[in-house]
Amino acid sequence: MNITARISQAPMSGYQWLIVALCTFMNCLDGFDVMAVAFTGPSVTEEFALSGSEFGLLVSVGLIGMAIDSMLLAPFADLIGRRPLILISLALGTIGMFGAAAAPSVTVMGVSRFITGIGVGSILASTNVIASEFSNARNRGLAIGIYTAGYGIGATAASLVAKATVGGDWRIVFYAGGVGTLLALIVIALILPESVAFLEQRRPNRALERINRTLARMRMESVTEADLDRAAATRLDTERAGSGWLKQLLTPTILLWLVFVTIMFGFYFVNSWTPTLLVEEGLSESAAVTAGMAISIGGTVGSVLYGVAARVRTPRVVLIGFSLLSAAMMIVFIVSTSALWLGFGIGVVVGALINGCIAGAYTVGPPLYPANLRSVGMGWALGMGRIGAILSPTIAGMLKDAGASATQLYVGAAIVVAACALVLVGLRRHDPESTPTAKETLAA
Repeated sequence: MNITARISQAPMSGYQWLIVALCTFMNCLDGFDVMAVAFTGPSVTEEFALSGSEFGLLVSVGLIGMAIDSMLLAPFADLIGRRPLILISLALGTIGMFGAAAAPSVTVMGVSRFITGIGVGSILASTNVIASEFSNARNRGLAIGIYTAGYGIGATAASLVAKATVGGDWRIVFYAGGVGTLLALIVIALILPESVAFLEQRRPNRALERINRTLARMRMESVTEADLDRAAATRLDTERAGSGWLKQLLTPTILLWLVFVTIMFGFYFVNSWTPTLLVEEGLSESAAVTAGMAISIGGTVGSVLYGVAARVRTPRVVLIGFSLLSAAMMIVFIVSTSALWLGFGIGVVVGALINGCIAGAYTVGPPLYPANLRSVGMGWALGMGRIGAILSPTIAGMLKDAGASATQLYVGAAIVVAACALVLVGLRRHDPESTPTAKETLAA
């Protein structure tokens, strides 16, 4: 039995939950980063005299950086290791956040946002894989749910900083993000181990020593070079017997891309445009930030809620329910914001559901791929998903300039999110959690 299979079957140790917590901390950076732009949107638009399309482009440029990084750089995690790439990405994220804070023009800010996106893209692809690899089968959905909740925590932190600076200096929000990213760089350098699945597959220098040190912290038995040799031989025999694995993975890969595109379209629309649209609809900037904060608060709950539900039902089935409910509640939210208390309550529900959808995509994706292709597979899935993330604020800005109302924009985004459910139905026969025989083939 390979190490990945042993981890999947063994109980979760405190050390494994610590690794999930570290990954969650890094996912907070994505939430803070995206919402830093959203919550400072009215102030940034005013200072740089931006149109709706220009602000949408400013939001999208960071997402473009994420997409490029996820698709071109994140796959290097399968070559050089998850940990080194995460450290490089955190360094880039730190530079980008401080650059945006000090930007004298929208051009400089755009470049800084692009650099931040380059950093965050690899962080998300790598930490998602690490959280999945260090979790056992029973708790994987819950672990990914907790990991995804990091986005909501970071977004809530950004909303609190932004709310404290309403009417003041919006740059403080980005300085706070830079400090948080720098802190993450230091903590991860000191604590986060390399993925044991990567060490088992690639066997770099001192691989056995590093594997056994991590296994000891997980309270699992050590392995020998002979164990690694046998696992490698078994893996090679399996690859020879199933030489058509690439063709077999093509259809589920395309379906997974569509899942990420549709979910991220709605997710980034809700998280990027809500405060700005509500100000346009007549709410005060403070009230709009409060409504956006409700979505962030809901996100911290929804991701964990998805994880709990995924312990009872197949993660893919739970995701179908979350996507349909998200679409419905997005429409309810935008027609209820005239009553702030009602909009706040429904906003919490919207945030919970849409963040739960992200947790679902992160949970359904990794098991589709063998360990040696997991970062590549998830990196490309995240990169393709960023297409939806890039298109949603850009299209929203163009439609807003053309006269579309906030309600019309929300309904359109809701339809895209609902389409995810149809894609997930098509993914059923490829889903390892739904088809045990497929799971055995991919795990080998």
